[in-house]
Amino acid sequence: MNAANGFGVAPLRAPCASDPSKSRGRLYPEPESPTRTIYQRDRDRIIHSGAFRRLKYKTQVFVFHEGDHYRTRLTHSLEVAQIARSLSRTLGLDEDLAEALALAHDLGHTPFGHAGEDALREVMRPYGGFDHNGQALRIVTRLEARYADFDGLNLTWETLEGIAKHNGPLVHAPGRTDGLPWAVAEYVRGHDLELHTQPGLEAQVAALADDIAYNTHDVDDGLRAGLFGVEDLMGVPLVGPIIREVRDRHPGLESSRLIHETTRRMIDRMVADLVSETRERLAEAAPRSVADVRAAPHPLVAMSKGMRAANRELQAFLYQRMYRHYRVNRMTSKARRVIDDLFRILLAEPECLPTEWRARAELAADQTTRARLVADYIAGMTDRYALDEHKRLFDLYE
Repeated sequence: MNAANGFGVAPLRAPCASDPSKSRGRLYPEPESPTRTIYQRDRDRIIHSGAFRRLKYKTQVFVFHEGDHYRTRLTHSLEVAQIARSLSRTLGLDEDLAEALALAHDLGHTPFGHAGEDALREVMRPYGGFDHNGQALRIVTRLEARYADFDGLNLTWETLEGIAKHNGPLVHAPGRTDGLPWAVAEYVRGHDLELHTQPGLEAQVAALADDIAYNTHDVDDGLRAGLFGVEDLMGVPLVGPIIREVRDRHPGLESSRLIHETTRRMIDRMVADLVSETRERLAEAAPRSVADVRAAPHPLVAMSKGMRAANRELQAFLYQRMYRHYRVNRMTSKARRVIDDLFRILLAEPECLPTEWRARAELAADQTTRARLVADYIAGMTDRYALDEHKRLFDLYE
């Protein structure tokens, strides 16, 4: 690594970066493109998937009808991809693989954000539960039905590995499946993703790019929604000092510009901290290959101890002042009821499912298989479609 490189200058490829020419390939062999690397094709397949398009109408904190200026899963994924790509370029990693993982990381989310996932997990408890990471893997390996020769997107081993374990190893020993989300356990029985090892550096970058984007855009959305004010943030580490810095340099700055200046500087500080800490860890561990990265006892991409502590305090603030705000709680309560109602009626009366889904439900071997199919259907809904479907099924005059 050449620490002298500026953030806009691409360093040489790091020896521990994922190399598309050395990919472990695809589960179903197929000719590769003469104009795109194997990871570029993965990224492009994700972008062109139906699940990715539906992220436009899936939200995280606010439901789609509450305003056009709040983040959706789609805009969030694009922001994560931009940060992940910039970090990868600075660190000499494969930008296309990091971007593919960033764009795919939210594919498995239900409508209504975490409230929807909590509700679906609860109703699916008798049938193995629900996990959005497992659902993302299920989408790209099975549910996307676009190609004539296979189900799913037939992504490379490295992309599937990054989707499954971007937050770190899932088991402590090779071959273990206990404690895994059922969708992950089911998949790896036929295609080993080495869940006991660290993910590649690109997956580690994508995971932290998600954290950076999530924290900063929640501050932005919370301020613009009026859930808390700028003064409420003055005592929060990282954010408060940046607000004071912007005010000192630009006295009387209008609120919208103050918010933007604050959030963009937050991203800059976290990115700079991550690059510095990661370079130190790489220099100490001196990995010479991706295999060395996977064998490491801890992640090699990380923020400093001080920045991790500041982020924890910011997340605690957001939890109390945003995620538990009464306006958010009211929508969360509605979302849980919508998901619960939809699941129970569609499981009990599969004849209410659309034709294609009904045919599959009627062929289900048992109740667990049928429940998982109903969960697939609901998890793929957008916020708007879920609300409309609930109205169609429960409004007697609809």
